[in-house]
This record gives sequence, structure tokens and C-alpha cells, in this order.
Amino acid sequence: MPDAEDVRRIALSLPDTAEKIAWNMPTFRVAGKMFATLPEDETSIAVRCPKEERDELVLAEPEKFWVADHEAQFTWIRVRLATLEDEAELRDILADSWRQAAPPRLLDHHPELGSAAGD
Repeated sequence: MPDAEDVRRIALSLPDTAEKIAWNMPTFRVAGKMFATLPEDETSIAVRCPKEERDELVLAEPEKFWVADHEAQFTWIRVRLATLEDEAELRDILADSWRQAAPPRLLDHHPELGSAAGD
């Protein structure tokens, strides 16, 4: 099961990513734009997710995904770390969120990370 250190290590391995404390928790940003947070209990992460996909994920796997009340109007979803199969699944989730926040120049320079959702 992935943990907070795995989140930090994988997020920081993505291009042009930095960690910054905000709201008393670690946040991960690509080119200054936030793509993941690690809430203080470190049992979940919040990542970017288009609302249409977010709703489908929550319905399909409510034990894994949920939307915090204060994030309902935004394109964020929470992921319970204990429900992830392995680090590869965590890496896929973080990379997808990174792609949604990354500027086009980074996406162009890192085709191995795929294209942003909706492209």
C-alpha cells in the first residue's frame, strides 16, 4: 500500500514539480500550479480530476474516491491511499493530475507522460 512518502517521492519525480506548504499541508505544484495535496492525516491525497470523470469514479469506486464538501465546486477528487493497488496506480493518478496542471511547453517536452485529459 502506498503511503505519504511514496506520494512525495513520485510527485517530486514529475518534471518541474515543487513541494510547498499551504493550509498546513504539503502541496505539489507544476510550474507553480497545484496538482496534488497531502492532507494532514496523510491517509489520502487530493488531485485534479474533471468533474464528469470525478462523478463516474466516485460512483464506481466509493471506497477509493470521494469529493470533500469544500472541493465540490472545483475539479478535485480525494483518493484513499489504503485502497490503491500499488505504486503504479498512485503514479498514474499523480501523473494524470500533473498533466492537467502542466503548461503546454512541459507536456510537449515530456510525451512519455501522455497528454492532458480531454485532449
